[in-house]
Amino acid sequence: MVSRTPDLIEAATAATADAEIAARILPLVDLTSLGDDDTDAKIERLCDRALETGVAAVCVWPRFVPLARKRLGTAPVRLATVANFPDGGDDVGRAARETRAAIDAGADEVDVVAPIGAILEGDVGVVSELVQVCREATPAQTLKVILETGRLEDPARITAAARAAIMAGPDFLKTSTGKVPTGATLEAAAVLLAVLEEAGGRVGIKFSGGIRTTRQAAGYLYLVDHFMGSGWTSPSTVRFGASALLDDLLAMLNP
Repeated sequence: MVSRTPDLIEAATAATADAEIAARILPLVDLTSLGDDDTDAKIERLCDRALETGVAAVCVWPRFVPLARKRLGTAPVRLATVANFPDGGDDVGRAARETRAAIDAGADEVDVVAPIGAILEGDVGVVSELVQVCREATPAQTLKVILETGRLEDPARITAAARAAIMAGPDFLKTSTGKVPTGATLEAAAVLLAVLEEAGGRVGIKFSGGIRTTRQAAGYLYLVDHFMGSGWTSPSTVRFGASALLDDLLAMLNP
């Protein structure tokens, strides 16, 4: 398949990382803190930094949503949290309840983990079921579906899961929780983008899991431009879930 040729991945790996690219990526960042040691003070600093730098969103544990909502106020920076996270169980009802609770607490966006075990066992139908009930819980909010591509590994399996998710109408597909050894990869990103191209670009993509430098992020942006065209990219279609990436972007923009 053309979308996964070694030449394309090689070109993405060698993509230019300069101030122009950093300026394109900065407003696409979901500034994230999902650590076991997160505190109120840490989340307040995260929100303040997001407001100062103009990223797309902050992403925090559900218990910090009320605090972050208060800190962000009505600023354009959106508030994201997670559900069915990080295990990606197949309890559809639990995923829906967690998603609804996050919205009720003030979240603008929910990143929900797809039922990874079910996918590995060949049952991609549960993906559509889980996404559908979470979609019903987020009628006016943004829903991102985490496919944990580092665990799915096989391109055919990733493709099947992505198609099943898209059938239920999410806003984004996302590569990883960042909690497994293999997070985002260019190869998996190309597979997802091929599915999004097939779907006419009606669903966006979030790259997450180990993206720490502008050079790394530039490779993913290269793939987006290759499949979807540079005019497709905006905070409503492309996100980078990261924490350390912001420092490198700012260093590139302010040498």
